[in-house]
Amino acid sequence: MRKILRRILHWWWRLLALGAFSVTLALGLNAWFIGKTADRIQLPEEGCTAMPVAILFGTSQYLRSGHPNPHYYGRINLAARLYQENQAAHLLVSGDNRTRYYNEPGRMQQDLLDRGVPKTAMTLDHAGFSTFDTLKRAREVYDIDQAILITQDYHLPRAMFIAESLDMEVQGCIAKGPKWTAMKSILTREVAARLRTLGDLYIWKREPRFLDDPKPLQD
Repeated sequence: MRKILRRILHWWWRLLALGAFSVTLALGLNAWFIGKTADRIQLPEEGCTAMPVAILFGTSQYLRSGHPNPHYYGRINLAARLYQENQAAHLLVSGDNRTRYYNEPGRMQQDLLDRGVPKTAMTLDHAGFSTFDTLKRAREVYDIDQAILITQDYHLPRAMFIAESLDMEVQGCIAKGPKWTAMKSILTREVAARLRTLGDLYIWKREPRFLDDPKPLQD
């Protein structure tokens, strides 16, 4: 009986040590992501560095509850502001268009038109199924090597890390979002997403779902 108890305690301590190591590793890697990008993330109130193009990351217009999504409207309003203040001459509007009934870029374009952004100042990327897909396509399909990234502050470190790994020069401009008290599950998912990003970039060499032939914006 004592041998069984000792064995159970031995394995329990090993699992505890492994768990502590995993948490420490996750926190360390996340701190590294933030540290590598923090000096290039800006608040619009303090002025975001002007770039030829701003990349607008898609998200759904409504939450599952049916209420308006503050992430969506924060990004839309910031994109329109950057264009109107001549901080970005063109917007790459990238999002998920998985079916004819779900079209993030189309919905965002309409809301940007309503805010005074002309259609000629927008390019729609309907295959931005993820942060990685959006940025890889921006670089390889649309030949963008300089851009402002428009999304919320929790998302910017990962987006900027990916962009810079693709040899893009980027600045992050923080869009408004929900209160931090409503962000617990999102922040937990973001920690995991940052860890997956390292695998995407350096281990299994992920590629976008669709890449397409090059069609540079200047054309």
